[in-house]
Amino acid sequence: MTKEFLQRHKENVFEKGFTVIHSVFSDEEIEKIIEVIQNVDTSKENFRKSDDLFAVRQFLKEVPDVKDLVFNDAVKTIVRELFGEQYIAVKSIYFDKPETSNWYVAYHQDLTISVDEKLEMQGFGPWTTKKNQFAVQPPLPILENICTIRIHLDDTDEHNGALKVVPGSHAKGIYRPETIDWNTETEEICNVEKGGIMIMKPLTLHGSNRTTGGRRRRVIHIEFSDMELPQQLKWSEKLN
Repeated sequence: MTKEFLQRHKENVFEKGFTVIHSVFSDEEIEKIIEVIQNVDTSKENFRKSDDLFAVRQFLKEVPDVKDLVFNDAVKTIVRELFGEQYIAVKSIYFDKPETSNWYVAYHQDLTISVDEKLEMQGFGPWTTKKNQFAVQPPLPILENICTIRIHLDDTDEHNGALKVVPGSHAKGIYRPETIDWNTETEEICNVEKGGIMIMKPLTLHGSNRTTGGRRRRVIHIEFSDMELPQQLKWSEKLN
């Protein structure tokens, strides 16, 4: 990955709110990641399993053996060059949409961060609490600072839940999906090959359709930031 190549993707993220980089992981690396996930104990409370979705919250904490595989040299370089030297992982989730999934996600922005406790603070709210996990909508500058990497363990297109996004929507602050004017906005489907990644700003409006092609979609979603939270509030996951 040359400086010019990475600079082009950095510009995409800045201007459009997302970019796709192919072949960040080899097939062998992906198979190793899948093997670690398959061997994990799924009975813990951070694991959610239904006919439509298997998900793991605090993924890097719950499956620590996967960390060295996920943060290969290419990912480290991408984080450093596209985000910044001080960016660290602050949230991680694993999704598995099975072949028969009817899981549909309407257009939305990712407006919450995961923190270690609930504190009444100006500019932070509303709060949600699930099984001793605390999520809160922070002030806009914190959301604008975050960058997300989505690692694709399967080929993903419009038939198995690839993200659809509204380019440029990340630059418009809090953008309610019901106010989208499709006369001026466009929609783009982000196809990502197995072993590729999608990089996205959380404020980019995004959603996904139901699976229609009989193929599963497995994704590791990791959010990065270089900001310290105010007062004694801390990110619930924090991994250098």
